[in-house]
Amino acid sequence: MTLKVTSTSGKLRAVSESPEETIALAGALGAALAPGMCVALYGELGAGKTVFARGLIRGLGVADNIPVTSPTFVIVSEYEGRVPVHHIDAYRLGGSSDIVDLGSRELFFSDAVSIVEWAERIAGALPEERIDVQFSVAGETAREIEIAATGKAAADAVAKLASVL
Repeated sequence: MTLKVTSTSGKLRAVSESPEETIALAGALGAALAPGMCVALYGELGAGKTVFARGLIRGLGVADNIPVTSPTFVIVSEYEGRVPVHHIDAYRLGGSSDIVDLGSRELFFSDAVSIVEWAERIAGALPEERIDVQFSVAGETAREIEIAATGKAAADAVAKLASVL
């Protein structure tokens, strides 16, 4: 991986030059995640959230032959890896109350890892302890990715990620 990475306590910044680098970074983070963690993805349309989610899901042990796409119209897709995975797309939700109506307690407070695209749309329902990932477009295929942890388990996962990059 040729990512440009800088890391400080609980935060990591990377510049990915390609979708493949983004998937590799996310895969390394997925391998560091513990059951029950939440990863919230933020960024504009086309910034790389779904590509990153695909890498996370692969890093969590979901087989390569299982297609991973954004669950925009179904809102939640579930996968079986080394831990269960809930892949949530909040784009079509009107706010935090919508995810509560869908059973956010089961989505966010279980042994599954939750990955939330368009997390800003349901910010009030997200667990306090989580990993926030912010994407910015830096070129045609380049993305600036900032990974920030809130809480001890999240900080441990980000530190583990930093140690393998």
